[in-house]
Amino acid sequence: MSDNRPIWAHALPTAILLMAPFDLLASLAMDIYLPVTPAMPAALQADPPVIQLTLSVYLLGLGLGQVIFGPLSDRFGRRPVLLSGALTFAVTSGLLAMAASGWAFVVLRLAQAMGAAAMLVATFATVRDVYGDKPESVRIYGLFSAMLAFVPAFGPVLGALVSAQLSWRAIFWFLAALTLPPLMHALWRWTETRPLGEASRPRPGPILRSRAFQIYTLAFGAAMGSFFVYVSTAPRILVERVGLSELEFSLAFASTAFVMIVASHAARPCLDRWGVAGAVRRGMGLLLASALCFGASAAFGEPSIGSVILPSWIMAVGIVLTVSVSANGALEAFGDQAGLAVALYFAGQSLIVSLVGTLAVILFNGSTVWPLAAYTLTLPTLVLLGLNASRKS
Repeated sequence: MSDNRPIWAHALPTAILLMAPFDLLASLAMDIYLPVTPAMPAALQADPPVIQLTLSVYLLGLGLGQVIFGPLSDRFGRRPVLLSGALTFAVTSGLLAMAASGWAFVVLRLAQAMGAAAMLVATFATVRDVYGDKPESVRIYGLFSAMLAFVPAFGPVLGALVSAQLSWRAIFWFLAALTLPPLMHALWRWTETRPLGEASRPRPGPILRSRAFQIYTLAFGAAMGSFFVYVSTAPRILVERVGLSELEFSLAFASTAFVMIVASHAARPCLDRWGVAGAVRRGMGLLLASALCFGASAAFGEPSIGSVILPSWIMAVGIVLTVSVSANGALEAFGDQAGLAVALYFAGQSLIVSLVGTLAVILFNGSTVWPLAAYTLTLPTLVLLGLNASRKS
């Protein structure tokens, strides 16, 4: 990695406090409004599939936005990309609270996702600039990636509480208000970390052809996609079929987040011993185990809290093991184009999640766990095949 970069003078705890809120917001916005989606079609005069589309659109916007903002951050810097993204995220969150139609809501969700994409690119590229060749990078990548996985499990609980006290529109005002303190903090203390000198011409070819980049991006997509399919199917199963209330569903859903938190702390000493490939293999193995449990529960009885939640705990541990190390595996060789590499990494997994995950929900019955069984069986198998082929070669 090039040494001709400005000095990042912040200690690690300060740096985490500075950067983490932006990743938290990008993740929180994914599905904080999940418990109130049954009430939104009537308020927005839209069909339920249009509201369901806003989940996929957000993920798609994250992927496309990072392809745009990654090269821009390499050319113009991390700071302007971060600040413009945070401002866009705050403004569109406020506009979402005032949306009058379903399709206006969809368009604004896409714009909100673009702002979130800029924030993610800037924070991950800054980590690569400052800590790319240091042991602190594992801790930061693990923390940020875990946020992308388990923060949405807390989001529905928070959304249900805000909606119960105010209204579903207040959820988006809440997101806009949450963005302002970290934006002010970044205006004051975020310093530029892009390597000095003329920006190199974007060269996506070597990144996309890298076997390690392909495998670990697919692994990240397998883990995050499992969670996306879970998010897409769990409300229909637990609220509509099992009969849980919005708050009961949110609390049951949050148990998955609790398992992720425990797993992230418990597994940390093991990650150094297993290495990137070893941790991902174990993560994929746990996803396959959850697929078998989901499939068995769908084949042999009506859904219940236990038949949905218990396999999700196994899935949660697999997600944590994977996302804590997959960024290191995918981005290790591309310090000179950190912004572009991060963008392609997130864009790749976003496309995998939004396209393959949505296809699984459409092809299989979305009010059952069959989409989860299919996704957590297929993608992890492909990752394990790729890891084995790479080891042999």
